[in-house]
Amino acid sequence: MTEGPRIYNLFPLLAGSVRQWESHLPRIAGMGFNWVYVNPFHYPGFSGSLYAVKDYYRLHDRMWDGEHSLEASIGDFCRCAAGLGVSVIMDLVINHTSKDSILAEQHPGWFRHEADGSLHSPRAIDPADARKVTVWGDLAELDYEKPANQAALISYFGTLIGHFIDCGVQGFRCDAAYQIPADAWNKLIRFARFKRKSTIFLAETLGCRLEQVQALRQAGFDYLFNSAKWWDFRKPWLLEQYESFRHVAPSIAFPESHDTPRLAAEIGESDPFIIERAYRLHYLRTATFSTGVMMPIGYEFGFGRRLHVVTTRQEDWEAPRFDLSAWIGAVNQMKAAAPALNVEGPQYHVPATDPAIVCLVRRVHGQHSWAVTYMNTDLWQPHETRVEGIEADMNADMNDGREVTPDHAPTPLRIGDVLRLEAGEARVFVTP
Repeated sequence: MTEGPRIYNLFPLLAGSVRQWESHLPRIAGMGFNWVYVNPFHYPGFSGSLYAVKDYYRLHDRMWDGEHSLEASIGDFCRCAAGLGVSVIMDLVINHTSKDSILAEQHPGWFRHEADGSLHSPRAIDPADARKVTVWGDLAELDYEKPANQAALISYFGTLIGHFIDCGVQGFRCDAAYQIPADAWNKLIRFARFKRKSTIFLAETLGCRLEQVQALRQAGFDYLFNSAKWWDFRKPWLLEQYESFRHVAPSIAFPESHDTPRLAAEIGESDPFIIERAYRLHYLRTATFSTGVMMPIGYEFGFGRRLHVVTTRQEDWEAPRFDLSAWIGAVNQMKAAAPALNVEGPQYHVPATDPAIVCLVRRVHGQHSWAVTYMNTDLWQPHETRVEGIEADMNADMNDGREVTPDHAPTPLRIGDVLRLEAGEARVFVTP
């Protein structure tokens, strides 16, 4: 069985220098993550944003130890991670650079320009209101539409990808992947896999239109990121997205990310016990929703301060509200061991007899493997539901499955049984 990616996002501004990142690796490996993803560590432009790269071949000052080169630092980190059974994913930001980047200075013709000749900034239109447009004024958008430009950019960034593969990087999270044509990605991905066959590519496509995701079908991405974080447990759009995405590539869910507020800040609760319940519920639901799961640094401790691509510092490390490291490790172990939790297959919502409870059923296409997750969305009260409404063709093989929720006995799931879920609890049943 191929295990899906269980990704820990090591946010570099909070973790410090590359040498200091290494101190986090034993904890990451101990929680059962098989990948560690690091946001951009390159030297930034005038805005200081991690995503406004000035020089791809120089370390950010806050990540440099004052002694070792970028290559030595990243290489040592990758070797240290590999020694613990963890592979490294880096951010690949190649749809734009900082406006004061070396690339813009040396190759201005590779960029889009305004009518007055100035560099064009990337922008995004709010899909709910076309009048709301976000413009990133510190960024300059690269132009992949002109054939000559695309060839030059593929050559430049293919060399960059190869450079970091040589350092030991084994995966690339491709920022705003939908902004670059699929054929350009296909060439870059094929080049990377010629250099090292096992290299993986993850497409960041959050907030884009469905047709933009579909346009990447021929690119060759291994994974997409889904929008499970924003699901209200009720509306059908997430399952519709999941069904569409799985025909392009398997997807990865997350309970929060560097682009979102912390869950503790969102739920509006001060009671640490309620906050811990919410953290448990949202990690377990995202770990079981799709092939992959990702969690940012500090989630295991209930951090509440949002990660910021410019202003976050090591001094922002918080006193833990709690420590879920052992529990997250048990969830990751559960996920790694269950075939149905490591592949995409038809997934649907089954109405529960209690409206506070949500039931999701996922099958492995062409097999008898399945996963059933029950979630009590009420963080304050326990609820019960009768097990019913599950697809008829599961009845014959339901007895093959058992509960795998951490801290629960491996009891079977039987039609007609009454299932009790404590406040904010999720329970998972799978076939072996």
